[in-house]
Amino acid sequence: MINEYQIRVQPHVAGNEGALRAFLADEYGFDVRTLTAIRVLKRSIDARQRTIFVNLKVRCYINEQPQQDEFQRTDYPDVTGRPQVIVVGAGPGGLFAALRLIELGLRPIVIERGKDVRERKKDLAQIAKIQQVDSESNYCFGEGGAGAYSDGKLYTRSKKRGSIEKILNVFCQHGASTNILADAHPHIGTDKLPRVIEAMRNTILRCGGEVHFQTKMTRLILGDGCLITDDSCGQGSTVKGVEAISHYPQPNTQHQFLGPVILATGHSARDVYRYLADTGVDLEAKGIAVGVRLEHPSSLIDQIQYHSRQGRGKYLPAAEYSFVTQVDGRGVYSFCMCPGGFIIPAATGPEQIVVNGMSPSNRGGQWSNSGMVVEIRPEDLGNEGLCVANEKLSVHNGMASALRMMQFQEMLERDCWQQGNRKQTAPAQRMADFVNGRLSYDLPRSSYAPGLISSPLHFWLPKGVSHRLQEGFKVFGRQSHGFLTNEAVMIAVETRTSSPVRILRDATSLMHVRLGGLFPCGEGAGYAGGIVSAAVDGERCAEACAQWLSQAINL
Repeated sequence: MINEYQIRVQPHVAGNEGALRAFLADEYGFDVRTLTAIRVLKRSIDARQRTIFVNLKVRCYINEQPQQDEFQRTDYPDVTGRPQVIVVGAGPGGLFAALRLIELGLRPIVIERGKDVRERKKDLAQIAKIQQVDSESNYCFGEGGAGAYSDGKLYTRSKKRGSIEKILNVFCQHGASTNILADAHPHIGTDKLPRVIEAMRNTILRCGGEVHFQTKMTRLILGDGCLITDDSCGQGSTVKGVEAISHYPQPNTQHQFLGPVILATGHSARDVYRYLADTGVDLEAKGIAVGVRLEHPSSLIDQIQYHSRQGRGKYLPAAEYSFVTQVDGRGVYSFCMCPGGFIIPAATGPEQIVVNGMSPSNRGGQWSNSGMVVEIRPEDLGNEGLCVANEKLSVHNGMASALRMMQFQEMLERDCWQQGNRKQTAPAQRMADFVNGRLSYDLPRSSYAPGLISSPLHFWLPKGVSHRLQEGFKVFGRQSHGFLTNEAVMIAVETRTSSPVRILRDATSLMHVRLGGLFPCGEGAGYAGGIVSAAVDGERCAEACAQWLSQAINL
């Protein structure tokens, strides 16, 4: 017999299988000796009151054993010799597009400007050790994309565009813990996600696909064999492939890859945006959010969120939080919260400081951080009444370019680099000092490995950002006593929350509005935000590409 139950228990019951078995037997009146297996289907923590509860949906097997895997497997056939599709980018959008193409009987050719996930890790270490950023291999570029070494959170509010359950099951099939199928906020962890990504690549190769690392798309190829170079893409043009330059195994090797193109280059591929804008590919500026990384001792966040001086105790995970408010008509909110995690340097080129957050799977670090960001819309940049653009941005006022939000990001990152002594040393300020407009004369210890330098963020950040953060922090401090404190440090600057550009595509076909055979995909195209939503969009683009290719072949 198999029964499913929705239960609400205290953490020591949820975290101990023996106690959970005893609770279920007592609650539902069966002999505990007949309970042969338990599977947790859903798990969430209710910490709204002083007494903490864990909500569980469990499947109980009475006098029988589970007959299936905890996850649903996907069959990936051999696609050797099948029509090929070029996938540009090996982040979640590109990887899931490639896997879905294989399901549909098409052969993916994946090209990735960065290194494979293991080699990439060596370049990340150099950022902290010698403050050197490799512009092709960093926290944003390389196999796995921006999520591979910056947390691996799988939570998304996007529920309407595809099957989130399918995405989670594919992760499990490639080695992720089945806990992600149950947890309300699933998380693989930066320490485990690289192995999962490597397994996905091996599936692509085993099925007859190709993956080319250190291979950078330089231009799109049109149907007549011409390259898109100088505003040459007209109405009705068709993309038939890409030109690329490879640096492995031989440097500066030119390649052509032919087939329809799924463009999944990520939110930081600014050279791609510039190329598309220069050649007349339809783009538009898109709203983003910018701010800082805010870091507290994880023990303090545990005490606040779990309403206890003892913190989380033995059975609760490192506490999470989520804050949101409105200040002067724009959202101020926490973003990408990393309990028990680290702050990392996420620049992708020279003269930039960018920060992001990550957590290992056990979330056992001594600090917790999140992005604290302010909503910025394209129309804000030239509107002094909204106090988003200060005098340093006046050269951009009135700019009609689709790249103006990207240029705003670049300005902030360059300002931050200059404040940080032109290194990856990040400017920082204690939280309460920032709210009160005071310089911090010293800074607390931090997880940010390249180091911090005290800086008056309240003075040099654009007023529309700093003022809104100050007012937002006051609201969050009233909502959560102890949160607004000088034990917390703000580290600048968080700018890569999402793409500043949208590559325009048809809402139904998912194809570019003027270029046949080009499918802008994922976060870099402006249609996703995070690992899961990018993966979902990758699958959708693969399906749309397969449909278009089928029609093209029949013609």
